[in-house]
Amino acid sequence: MYLDTSDEKVLAGEFGETPQKMMEILVALGEVYEAEKLIPITSAQVSGASYKTIGKWGLAWLQSLDARVAVPTVLNPIGMPQEGWREFGIKEEFARNQALVVEAYRKLGIKLECTCTPYYLNITEYGEHLAWSESSAVAYANSVLGARTNREGGPSALAAAIIGKTPYYGLHIVANRRPQVVVEVEEGTGPRANHWGAIGHVAGKKVGNRIPIFEGIRPNRDQLKALGAAMAATGAVALFHVDKITPEARVFSFKTDDLERVTVSQDEVEALFAEKEVEAVAVGCPHCSSNELEELAGLLKGKTTTKPFYIFASAGVAEKNSDLVAVIERSGARVITDTCMVVSPRMNEFDSIMVDSGKALAYVPGMCGALARIGTRKECVEVATG
Repeated sequence: MYLDTSDEKVLAGEFGETPQKMMEILVALGEVYEAEKLIPITSAQVSGASYKTIGKWGLAWLQSLDARVAVPTVLNPIGMPQEGWREFGIKEEFARNQALVVEAYRKLGIKLECTCTPYYLNITEYGEHLAWSESSAVAYANSVLGARTNREGGPSALAAAIIGKTPYYGLHIVANRRPQVVVEVEEGTGPRANHWGAIGHVAGKKVGNRIPIFEGIRPNRDQLKALGAAMAATGAVALFHVDKITPEARVFSFKTDDLERVTVSQDEVEALFAEKEVEAVAVGCPHCSSNELEELAGLLKGKTTTKPFYIFASAGVAEKNSDLVAVIERSGARVITDTCMVVSPRMNEFDSIMVDSGKALAYVPGMCGALARIGTRKECVEVATG
Protein backbone atom coordinates (compact mmCIF):
# COMPACT_ATOMS: atom_id res chain seq x y z
CA MET A 1 0.00 0.00 0.00
CA TYR A 2 1.34 3.40 -0.99
CA LEU A 3 2.23 5.78 1.84
CA ASP A 4 3.22 9.38 1.25
CA THR A 5 6.23 10.95 2.97
CA SER A 6 4.18 12.18 5.93
CA ASP A 7 2.59 8.75 6.41
CA GLU A 8 6.04 7.11 6.32
CA LYS A 9 7.26 9.46 9.06
CA VAL A 10 4.26 8.61 11.23
CA LEU A 11 4.88 4.91 10.68
CA ALA A 12 8.53 5.37 11.62
CA GLY A 13 7.52 6.88 14.96
CA GLU A 14 8.65 10.44 14.27
CA PHE A 15 5.38 11.85 15.64
CA GLY A 16 5.19 9.64 18.71
CA GLU A 17 4.30 6.12 19.72
CA THR A 18 0.50 6.42 19.62
CA PRO A 19 0.32 7.82 16.06
CA GLN A 20 2.80 5.12 15.06
CA LYS A 21 0.58 2.38 16.54
CA MET A 22 -2.50 3.87 14.87
CA MET A 23 -0.74 3.96 11.50
CA GLU A 24 0.30 0.34 12.00
CA ILE A 25 -3.38 -0.58 12.45
CA LEU A 26 -4.35 1.22 9.24
CA VAL A 27 -1.45 -0.26 7.25
CA ALA A 28 -2.28 -3.78 8.44
CA LEU A 29 -5.94 -3.25 7.53
CA GLY A 30 -4.96 -1.89 4.13
CA GLU A 31 -2.72 -4.86 3.43
CA VAL A 32 -5.44 -7.35 4.39
CA TYR A 33 -7.89 -5.72 1.99
CA GLU A 34 -5.28 -4.88 -0.66
CA ALA A 35 -5.90 -1.14 -0.47
CA GLU A 36 -3.79 0.88 -2.87
CA LYS A 37 -3.45 3.93 -0.59
CA LEU A 38 -4.79 5.91 2.35
CA ILE A 39 -7.40 8.61 1.74
CA PRO A 40 -8.40 11.61 3.90
CA ILE A 41 -11.63 11.41 5.90
CA THR A 42 -13.89 14.25 7.05
CA SER A 43 -15.16 12.65 10.29
CA ALA A 44 -15.03 9.56 12.47
CA GLN A 45 -17.39 7.80 14.85
CA VAL A 46 -15.83 5.46 17.40
CA SER A 47 -17.49 2.45 19.03
CA GLY A 48 -16.16 0.65 22.08
CA ALA A 49 -17.37 3.43 24.37
CA SER A 50 -19.38 1.51 26.97
CA TYR A 51 -17.51 -0.03 29.89
CA LYS A 52 -20.03 -2.89 29.61
CA THR A 53 -18.52 -3.90 26.26
CA ILE A 54 -14.81 -2.99 26.61
CA GLY A 55 -14.14 -3.82 30.29
CA LYS A 56 -10.94 -3.09 32.22
CA TRP A 57 -8.54 -4.14 29.46
CA GLY A 58 -10.18 -1.92 26.88
CA LEU A 59 -10.04 0.96 29.36
CA ALA A 60 -6.36 0.29 30.07
CA TRP A 61 -5.58 0.40 26.34
CA LEU A 62 -7.42 3.71 25.90
CA GLN A 63 -5.59 5.22 28.87
CA SER A 64 -2.25 4.24 27.31
CA LEU A 65 -2.83 6.38 24.21
CA ASP A 66 -1.25 9.81 23.85
CA ALA A 67 -2.49 11.70 20.79
CA ARG A 68 -5.29 13.93 19.49
CA VAL A 69 -7.80 13.19 16.76
CA ALA A 70 -7.19 14.91 13.43
CA VAL A 71 -10.85 15.14 12.33
CA PRO A 72 -14.19 15.77 14.07
CA THR A 73 -14.95 12.58 16.00
CA VAL A 74 -17.90 11.48 18.12
CA LEU A 75 -18.46 8.50 20.39
CA ASN A 76 -20.92 5.68 20.16
CA PRO A 77 -23.34 5.41 23.13
CA ILE A 78 -21.69 4.79 26.48
CA GLY A 79 -23.13 2.63 29.26
CA MET A 80 -25.04 5.35 31.09
CA PRO A 81 -26.31 8.92 30.77
CA GLN A 82 -23.57 11.40 31.67
CA GLU A 83 -26.07 13.20 33.89
CA GLY A 84 -28.71 11.47 35.98
CA TRP A 85 -27.06 8.05 35.95
CA ARG A 86 -28.08 7.33 39.54
CA GLU A 87 -31.74 7.98 38.71
CA PHE A 88 -31.38 5.60 35.75
CA GLY A 89 -30.27 2.86 38.15
CA ILE A 90 -26.54 2.66 37.36
CA LYS A 91 -24.32 1.32 40.14
CA GLU A 92 -21.46 3.44 41.56
CA GLU A 93 -18.63 1.11 40.53
CA PHE A 94 -19.79 0.95 36.91
CA ALA A 95 -20.27 4.73 36.84
CA ARG A 96 -16.69 5.31 38.04
CA ASN A 97 -15.25 3.04 35.38
CA GLN A 98 -17.48 4.51 32.67
CA ALA A 99 -16.36 8.00 33.64
CA LEU A 100 -12.74 6.88 33.18
CA VAL A 101 -13.56 5.64 29.68
CA VAL A 102 -15.16 8.97 28.81
CA GLU A 103 -12.18 10.87 30.21
CA ALA A 104 -9.76 8.77 28.16
CA TYR A 105 -11.66 9.65 24.99
CA ARG A 106 -11.87 13.32 26.01
CA LYS A 107 -8.08 13.48 26.30
CA LEU A 108 -7.88 12.22 22.71
CA GLY A 109 -9.94 15.22 21.59
CA ILE A 110 -13.13 13.28 20.88
CA LYS A 111 -16.43 15.11 21.27
CA LEU A 112 -18.46 13.60 24.06
CA GLU A 113 -21.61 13.35 21.94
CA CYS A 114 -22.38 9.72 22.65
CA THR A 115 -24.77 8.59 19.95
CA CYS A 116 -25.40 6.05 17.21
CA THR A 117 -26.97 8.85 15.13
CA PRO A 118 -24.09 11.28 14.51
CA TYR A 119 -25.80 12.41 11.30
CA TYR A 120 -28.28 14.37 13.45
CA LEU A 121 -25.40 16.39 14.94
CA ASN A 122 -23.07 17.04 12.01
CA ILE A 123 -23.66 17.81 8.36
CA THR A 124 -22.37 14.89 6.31
CA GLU A 125 -22.46 15.38 2.58
CA TYR A 126 -22.79 13.12 -0.43
CA GLY A 127 -19.50 11.53 -1.48
CA GLU A 128 -17.56 12.33 1.70
CA HIS A 129 -15.20 9.66 3.03
CA LEU A 130 -15.77 8.74 6.69
CA ALA A 131 -14.55 6.22 9.25
CA TRP A 132 -17.68 5.29 11.19
CA SER A 133 -18.06 2.14 13.24
CA GLU A 134 -21.60 1.71 14.59
CA SER A 135 -23.47 -0.57 12.21
CA SER A 136 -26.68 1.44 11.86
CA ALA A 137 -24.77 4.72 11.49
CA VAL A 138 -22.67 3.15 8.74
CA ALA A 139 -25.78 1.94 6.92
CA TYR A 140 -27.41 5.38 7.17
CA ALA A 141 -24.32 7.30 6.06
CA ASN A 142 -23.73 5.08 3.04
CA SER A 143 -27.33 4.60 2.01
CA VAL A 144 -29.36 7.65 3.00
CA LEU A 145 -26.63 10.30 2.77
CA GLY A 146 -24.50 8.81 0.00
CA ALA A 147 -21.31 9.22 2.03
CA ARG A 148 -18.67 6.48 1.94
CA THR A 149 -17.50 4.42 4.88
CA ASN A 150 -16.69 0.83 5.64
CA ARG A 151 -18.05 -0.76 8.79
CA GLU A 152 -15.06 -0.02 10.98
CA GLY A 153 -14.15 -1.71 14.22
CA GLY A 154 -13.61 0.52 17.24
CA PRO A 155 -9.77 0.45 17.04
CA SER A 156 -9.66 1.06 13.28
CA ALA A 157 -12.13 3.97 13.54
CA LEU A 158 -10.03 5.46 16.33
CA ALA A 159 -6.86 4.95 14.30
CA ALA A 160 -8.46 6.71 11.33
CA ALA A 161 -9.62 9.55 13.58
CA ILE A 162 -6.09 10.12 14.93
CA ILE A 163 -4.37 9.84 11.55
CA GLY A 164 -7.14 11.57 9.60
CA LYS A 165 -7.08 8.90 6.89
CA THR A 166 -8.42 5.44 6.16
CA PRO A 167 -7.44 2.68 3.69
CA TYR A 168 -9.03 3.06 0.27
CA TYR A 169 -10.96 -0.19 -0.18
CA GLY A 170 -14.46 -1.62 0.07
CA LEU A 171 -17.29 0.91 0.08
CA HIS A 172 -14.95 3.86 -0.44
CA ILE A 173 -14.69 2.72 -4.06
CA VAL A 174 -17.69 3.61 -6.25
CA ALA A 175 -17.47 0.40 -8.28
CA ASN A 176 -17.98 -1.63 -5.08
CA ARG A 177 -21.26 0.11 -4.24
CA ARG A 178 -23.43 -1.46 -6.94
CA PRO A 179 -26.47 -3.51 -5.85
CA GLN A 180 -26.03 -7.27 -5.65
CA VAL A 181 -29.57 -8.47 -4.90
CA VAL A 182 -33.07 -7.08 -5.46
CA VAL A 183 -35.54 -7.03 -2.57
CA GLU A 184 -39.28 -6.75 -3.08
CA VAL A 185 -41.61 -6.12 -0.15
CA GLU A 186 -45.04 -7.66 -0.35
CA GLU A 187 -47.77 -5.08 0.08
CA GLY A 188 -50.00 -5.37 3.08
CA THR A 189 -52.57 -3.54 5.17
CA GLY A 190 -52.71 -2.67 8.83
CA PRO A 191 -50.33 -0.88 11.19
CA ARG A 192 -47.58 -3.49 10.95
CA ALA A 193 -47.42 -3.67 7.15
CA ASN A 194 -44.99 -0.74 6.98
CA HIS A 195 -42.97 -1.49 10.11
CA TRP A 196 -39.59 -0.91 8.49
CA GLY A 197 -37.64 -2.28 11.43
CA ALA A 198 -39.47 -5.59 11.11
CA ILE A 199 -39.10 -5.58 7.32
CA GLY A 200 -35.37 -4.97 7.73
CA HIS A 201 -35.11 -7.74 10.32
CA VAL A 202 -36.45 -10.22 7.77
CA ALA A 203 -34.56 -8.74 4.80
CA GLY A 204 -31.20 -8.79 6.58
CA LYS A 205 -31.42 -12.54 7.09
CA LYS A 206 -32.15 -13.01 3.39
CA VAL A 207 -29.42 -10.79 1.93
CA GLY A 208 -26.59 -11.38 4.44
CA ASN A 209 -23.64 -9.12 3.65
CA ARG A 210 -24.72 -8.25 0.11
CA ILE A 211 -25.82 -4.81 -1.11
CA PRO A 212 -29.58 -4.89 -1.67
CA ILE A 213 -31.70 -2.59 -3.80
CA PHE A 214 -35.36 -2.31 -2.86
CA GLU A 215 -37.97 -1.76 -5.53
CA GLY A 216 -41.50 -0.42 -5.18
CA ILE A 217 -41.23 1.18 -1.70
CA ARG A 218 -41.16 4.82 -0.56
CA PRO A 219 -39.98 5.04 3.07
CA ASN A 220 -39.07 8.39 4.64
CA ARG A 221 -35.72 9.07 6.33
CA ASP A 222 -36.70 7.74 9.75
CA GLN A 223 -38.06 4.61 8.11
CA LEU A 224 -34.86 4.21 6.08
CA LYS A 225 -32.93 4.48 9.36
CA ALA A 226 -35.00 1.67 10.89
CA LEU A 227 -34.71 -0.48 7.76
CA GLY A 228 -30.92 -0.16 7.52
CA ALA A 229 -30.33 -0.62 11.25
CA ALA A 230 -32.25 -3.89 11.29
CA MET A 231 -30.52 -5.25 8.17
CA ALA A 232 -27.14 -4.40 9.68
CA ALA A 233 -28.09 -6.37 12.80
CA THR A 234 -29.59 -9.51 11.26
CA GLY A 235 -27.35 -9.51 8.19
CA ALA A 236 -24.21 -7.46 7.71
CA VAL A 237 -25.62 -4.78 5.45
CA ALA A 238 -23.50 -1.62 5.36
CA LEU A 239 -25.12 -0.15 2.23
CA PHE A 240 -28.52 -0.50 0.63
CA HIS A 241 -30.32 1.30 -2.16
CA VAL A 242 -33.99 2.13 -2.66
CA ASP A 243 -34.97 2.66 -6.27
CA LYS A 244 -35.77 6.33 -7.01
CA ILE A 245 -35.33 7.24 -3.30
CA THR A 246 -31.75 6.97 -2.00
CA PRO A 247 -29.05 9.22 -3.50
CA GLU A 248 -27.05 6.74 -5.54
CA ALA A 249 -30.21 5.06 -6.85
CA ARG A 250 -31.12 8.47 -8.27
CA VAL A 251 -27.64 9.32 -9.59
CA PHE A 252 -26.78 5.98 -11.22
CA SER A 253 -28.79 3.74 -13.51
CA PHE A 254 -28.29 0.40 -11.82
CA LYS A 255 -28.85 -2.67 -13.99
CA THR A 256 -30.75 -5.25 -11.96
CA ASP A 257 -32.11 -7.66 -14.59
CA ASP A 258 -29.52 -10.35 -13.85
CA LEU A 259 -29.61 -10.05 -10.04
CA GLU A 260 -31.20 -12.54 -7.67
CA ARG A 261 -34.59 -11.35 -6.42
CA VAL A 262 -35.90 -12.05 -2.92
CA THR A 263 -39.24 -11.17 -1.37
CA VAL A 264 -40.11 -10.10 2.15
CA SER A 265 -43.62 -11.41 2.71
CA GLN A 266 -46.20 -9.96 5.06
CA ASP A 267 -46.46 -13.36 6.76
CA GLU A 268 -42.74 -13.23 7.59
CA VAL A 269 -43.08 -9.72 9.00
CA GLU A 270 -46.22 -10.51 11.00
CA ALA A 271 -44.58 -13.61 12.50
CA LEU A 272 -42.18 -11.37 14.43
CA PHE A 273 -45.01 -9.77 16.41
CA ALA A 274 -45.62 -12.30 19.18
CA GLU A 275 -47.81 -11.32 22.13
CA LYS A 276 -45.69 -11.62 25.29
CA GLU A 277 -45.81 -10.08 28.74
CA VAL A 278 -42.87 -7.72 29.30
CA GLU A 279 -41.33 -5.99 32.30
CA ALA A 280 -40.18 -2.83 30.50
CA VAL A 281 -40.51 -0.94 27.22
CA ALA A 282 -37.64 0.72 25.37
CA VAL A 283 -37.57 2.66 22.10
CA GLY A 284 -34.83 4.60 20.35
CA CYS A 285 -32.54 1.99 18.79
CA PRO A 286 -31.12 3.78 16.83
CA HIS A 287 -31.51 7.00 18.82
CA CYS A 288 -34.75 8.89 18.19
CA SER A 289 -35.01 11.78 15.76
CA SER A 290 -36.91 15.00 16.50
CA ASN A 291 -39.87 13.67 14.50
CA GLU A 292 -39.89 10.43 16.46
CA LEU A 293 -39.87 12.34 19.77
CA GLU A 294 -42.78 14.39 18.47
CA GLU A 295 -44.71 11.23 17.62
CA LEU A 296 -44.03 9.74 21.07
CA ALA A 297 -45.05 12.96 22.81
CA GLY A 298 -48.36 12.88 20.92
CA LEU A 299 -48.96 9.23 21.79
CA LEU A 300 -48.14 9.76 25.49
CA LYS A 301 -49.97 13.05 26.03
CA GLY A 302 -52.47 12.67 28.87
CA LYS A 303 -51.37 9.11 29.67
CA THR A 304 -49.48 7.59 32.60
CA THR A 305 -46.98 4.76 32.38
CA THR A 306 -47.52 1.62 34.42
CA LYS A 307 -44.09 0.07 33.82
CA PRO A 308 -40.58 1.39 33.05
CA PHE A 309 -40.58 3.12 29.65
CA TYR A 310 -37.23 4.38 28.35
CA ILE A 311 -36.82 6.50 25.22
CA PHE A 312 -33.23 6.84 24.00
CA ALA A 313 -31.96 9.87 22.09
CA SER A 314 -28.79 11.87 21.65
CA ALA A 315 -28.28 14.75 24.08
CA GLY A 316 -28.28 17.18 21.16
CA VAL A 317 -31.67 16.05 19.87
CA ALA A 318 -33.15 15.94 23.40
CA GLU A 319 -31.92 19.47 24.19
CA LYS A 320 -33.29 20.83 20.92
CA ASN A 321 -36.69 19.32 21.75
CA SER A 322 -36.94 20.06 25.47
CA ASP A 323 -40.65 20.85 25.13
CA LEU A 324 -41.34 17.40 23.70
CA VAL A 325 -39.17 15.78 26.36
CA ALA A 326 -41.23 17.54 29.03
CA VAL A 327 -44.48 16.19 27.55
CA ILE A 328 -43.03 12.67 27.37
CA GLU A 329 -41.71 12.72 30.93
CA ARG A 330 -44.99 14.00 32.39
CA SER A 331 -46.35 10.57 31.51
CA GLY A 332 -43.72 8.84 33.64
CA ALA A 333 -41.62 7.78 30.65
CA ARG A 334 -37.97 8.83 30.68
CA VAL A 335 -35.88 10.25 27.85
CA ILE A 336 -32.36 8.88 28.34
CA THR A 337 -29.34 10.37 26.57
CA ASP A 338 -25.77 9.19 25.88
CA THR A 339 -26.57 5.49 26.19
CA CYS A 340 -28.89 2.88 24.72
CA MET A 341 -30.82 -0.24 25.66
CA VAL A 342 -28.11 -2.52 24.23
CA VAL A 343 -24.93 -1.18 25.87
CA SER A 344 -26.26 -0.13 29.28
CA PRO A 345 -26.13 -2.59 32.21
CA ARG A 346 -29.44 -1.13 33.44
CA MET A 347 -31.36 -3.06 30.81
CA ASN A 348 -29.74 -6.35 31.94
CA GLU A 349 -31.96 -6.15 35.03
CA PHE A 350 -35.12 -6.93 33.05
CA ASP A 351 -36.08 -10.42 31.92
CA SER A 352 -38.28 -9.16 29.08
CA ILE A 353 -38.32 -5.92 27.08
CA MET A 354 -40.67 -4.59 24.41
CA VAL A 355 -38.98 -2.63 21.61
CA ASP A 356 -40.06 -0.88 18.43
CA SER A 357 -36.86 -1.71 16.55
CA GLY A 358 -35.78 -4.61 14.36
CA LYS A 359 -32.21 -3.90 15.42
CA ALA A 360 -33.10 -4.11 19.12
CA LEU A 361 -35.11 -7.27 18.52
CA ALA A 362 -31.91 -8.85 17.20
CA TYR A 363 -29.53 -7.51 19.87
CA VAL A 364 -31.47 -7.44 23.16
CA PRO A 365 -31.51 -11.22 23.76
CA GLY A 366 -27.74 -11.58 23.40
CA MET A 367 -26.58 -8.23 24.80
CA CYS A 368 -29.08 -7.90 27.65
CA GLY A 369 -30.02 -11.51 28.29
CA ALA A 370 -33.69 -10.59 27.99
CA LEU A 371 -36.62 -11.85 25.96
CA ALA A 372 -37.45 -9.24 23.30
CA ARG A 373 -40.89 -8.43 21.90
CA ILE A 374 -41.33 -6.08 18.95
CA GLY A 375 -44.26 -3.75 18.38
CA THR A 376 -45.18 -0.57 16.58
CA ARG A 377 -44.45 2.65 18.42
CA LYS A 378 -48.17 2.95 19.22
CA GLU A 379 -48.22 -0.60 20.57
CA CYS A 380 -45.19 0.14 22.74
CA VAL A 381 -46.99 3.12 24.27
CA GLU A 382 -50.13 1.03 24.83
CA VAL A 383 -48.15 -1.65 26.66
CA ALA A 384 -46.21 0.92 28.71
CA THR A 385 -49.41 2.68 29.80
CA GLY A 386 -51.80 -0.26 29.91
